[in-house]
Amino acid sequence: MKIIECPLNGPRNAQEFVFGGDVINHPNPHLISDDQWANYVFIEENRAGVVQEWWCHVPTAYWFIAERDTVKDEILRTFDPSEIYKERIDYNRPEVEAQSQDTKNNKVGEVNSTNKETGSSI
Repeated sequence: MKIIECPLNGPRNAQEFVFGGDVINHPNPHLISDDQWANYVFIEENRAGVVQEWWCHVPTAYWFIAERDTVKDEILRTFDPSEIYKERIDYNRPEVEAQSQDTKNNKVGEVNSTNKETGSSI
């Protein structure tokens, strides 16, 4: 039985985990071509040697990173993604950000409106 050391739950049976792909920089999909985006989504390097990979412990839905030697099929270490990713990156399209700001501004006056038939607040 193969055991994987989960950073959150400790040593667990490998059947409790799913592979999530290589840890690579996520490009901004709004600034690259469709071909470049398709390559990012579908093409894997399949390198021999030590790689960093996303893994998920399915029972707890906990995502973490594993450093794995693909030649020896051996996990060298596992760790929380916060060791690499210090802050969240959002890739909103500029027009979506402008629309969401307009929506927020328009809803400010609607919060206190009432239903005229029942007199209750919406």
